[in-house]
Amino acid sequence: MKDSALSTQQSAPRSGHRVIGSSGQLKHQRLTVILLFLVCIFTSAQDKDEPFHPADPAIVFDLFWEAATPQSYTITLEASGKAKYVSRNPTRIPEGSNTADPDYVLEFTMSPASRDRAFTLAKALNYFSGDFDYKHKIANTGRKTLTYADPTRHFQTTYNYSENKDIQEITKLFQGISNTIEHGSKLQFIRRFDKLGLEKELKGMEDMAQNGYLAEIQIIAPTLKNIINDPTVLNLARDRARRLLESHL
Repeated sequence: MKDSALSTQQSAPRSGHRVIGSSGQLKHQRLTVILLFLVCIFTSAQDKDEPFHPADPAIVFDLFWEAATPQSYTITLEASGKAKYVSRNPTRIPEGSNTADPDYVLEFTMSPASRDRAFTLAKALNYFSGDFDYKHKIANTGRKTLTYADPTRHFQTTYNYSENKDIQEITKLFQGISNTIEHGSKLQFIRRFDKLGLEKELKGMEDMAQNGYLAEIQIIAPTLKNIINDPTVLNLARDRARRLLESHL
């Protein structure tokens, strides 16, 4: 009986030790998981904030203005002239839908003259290294961000409005490109669903072009040519499309 009692007393501590060891191991595993999770978050944040360094120099213009349509767009211009346009309405959900419309994406080639001018302006602006934002109260015209990046440099500046003439010029260029692309997309829609509305839309585009609010009209040349060559479109609209195209080629 004594041996049996002693055996029971001796086995109890071993059992207790196993429980403590299992609990400690579990805590260690939990701590390891938490640490790994934190490392992943930190690494992800670093990757997100890490400035990109493309093989070829690039300029990126980004604009966000919640009240506008589109609300946001980004134009990426490479030194070769290759460019990409992406527009979106992130906070505007269409009626009857639970999600925003998909991004509108268009790849195009910028004219050599506009490409060279954009990079000349970037150089004159010290590749956007600086604060160009107007410091006094002024109406909101959208948050604009200009970025320059190459294999060794990455600079960025954000502004609503700037008194700097070079900033104004490069902003006007990129905003004009956005206007051209968005109106080109609208022309495609109208030609498909409301051909009688083409003349009014094209007249408005002619006025915008004359006032310098459209840029790089050759981007939408295929759309204008389709209208010009469509015998089911009113001649007045076809003539406006022809003038718009020929005056900016």
